[in-house]
Amino acid sequence: MINNAKEILEKYGQTHVLSAYERLADDKKEELLNQVLNIDFEKIAELYEKTKTKPTTGNDIIEPISYVDSNKLSEDERENYLSKGDEIIASGKYAVVMVAGGQGTRLGHNGPKGTFDMGLDSHKSLFELFCDKLKTAKDKYGVIIPWYIMTSKENNDDTVKFFEEHDYFGYKDGIKIFFKQGEFPMIDTNGKVIIGENGLIKEAADGHGGLFEAMVRNGVLADMQANGIEWIFSCAVDNPLAKLVDPLLVGYSAENNMKATSVSIVKNSAKERVGILCKRNAKPSVVEYTEITDEMAEAVDENNEFLYGEAHIMMNLFNIDVIEGIAKEKLPYHSAFKKCNYMNESGEMVIAEEPNAYKFETFIFDAFDRLESLGVLRYKREECFAPIKNAEGNDSPETARKLYKDYYNL
Repeated sequence: MINNAKEILEKYGQTHVLSAYERLADDKKEELLNQVLNIDFEKIAELYEKTKTKPTTGNDIIEPISYVDSNKLSEDERENYLSKGDEIIASGKYAVVMVAGGQGTRLGHNGPKGTFDMGLDSHKSLFELFCDKLKTAKDKYGVIIPWYIMTSKENNDDTVKFFEEHDYFGYKDGIKIFFKQGEFPMIDTNGKVIIGENGLIKEAADGHGGLFEAMVRNGVLADMQANGIEWIFSCAVDNPLAKLVDPLLVGYSAENNMKATSVSIVKNSAKERVGILCKRNAKPSVVEYTEITDEMAEAVDENNEFLYGEAHIMMNLFNIDVIEGIAKEKLPYHSAFKKCNYMNESGEMVIAEEPNAYKFETFIFDAFDRLESLGVLRYKREECFAPIKNAEGNDSPETARKLYKDYYNL
C-alpha cells in the first residue's frame, strides 16, 4: 500500500505528505495511506490552477429571474396555497434538513454553531429555538416532522452529545439522523496539500453543496423514501428566523409543479454581499456579488426595483424526486482563502498569522441549473432572515436578536 501511495504522491509532486510517516502510530499510518489512495489529486491540481484567476461570468448570459412576491398574493391565491401546504404537511410528507456543520469560531463560541446562545432572555441555543418551531408544528398538524441534521467530521460528536445532554429538547422522536457532510483537502499557495497537527492530510468540510451527496451516502434519502417523504426543506443553522414549516412555500411549490423553490428577499443595497438568484444561460442559477458588474448590480426596472435583487438566503424546498439526480454528479468547487495551521516537513507546527491556504467548498445553489425550473418566492427580510455570521456589526448576534425579538414581539 505504501508503494502505491508513494507512486501517486511522486506523480503529483506531493511527496512531502509522507515526511512525518515514520513518526506516526500504526493506525495513523494506515489512515494516512488510505487518504492518499482515495484523494483525487488530479482534481486538486485542477482546482489549484483555478485559484490563479478571479471568478467571472465570462461569456455567460445573465438575466433576471421571475419571482412571486408572497406579500402581493391575492387572498384567494394565499388561501389556496396555504390549504394545499397544510394538507401535505399534515399527511406526513414533509421533512426538514438542516445544514449545521460549522463551528462558532467567528462568534467567539467554542462548539458547533447550533449550540450558540444568541443572547435571548431564555438563553436558548439555536438548536433549541428550531426545536421549538418543530414542536409547535407538531401541535398544529398532529404529526412529527422528521428533522435531519447535517454535521461535519469536526463537530458531529459534539453536536450529538449536546442533544443527548438536553434530552433532545423534547423532540427525540422527530430527530431522525445526524449525518456528516463530505470533506476535501486544503492546499497551500503552491498547490501542496496541507498536513495537520496529527500528521494526516488536512481536510475541511466540503460546503453546503455537499448536502445531496451526503444524503444519499448516509442513507438519509433512503430513509425519507421509506417513510413517504415528498417535500424536503433545507436551511442553515445560523438563521433563527428561518421558516422551518411554511405551508405557503409548500403549497405554492406543489400547486405550480415546482420541483424546487428558493425563498428570496430583496437585497438591501446594490452592493450587498449576497448571492443573487438569476438565470444563467437560460437556466436558474445564483450569481455571486463578486461576479456581476456594477452596472448590473445597480440596474433597476420601471418600478425602481433592482433587476438583480433576489438575494438567495439558503432556504430551499426540494421535491424528493430531484435529490438523487442532483447527487449523481459532483457540484463544482469554489475556493476560499483561509488561515490554517500546519505541520512542516520537520514535524513542527506552524501557526498561521494570516490567510495561507485554500479551502474548497460546493454550494447548494449550483444544483439549480440541473433543474427544469426553479420557483422563487419572495418574503420580507424581517419575516425570515436574521443570520448570525459575525461577532459584531452586520449579521451579528446583536442584529439577529433584534430581528428575532421584533418578529416574535418579545
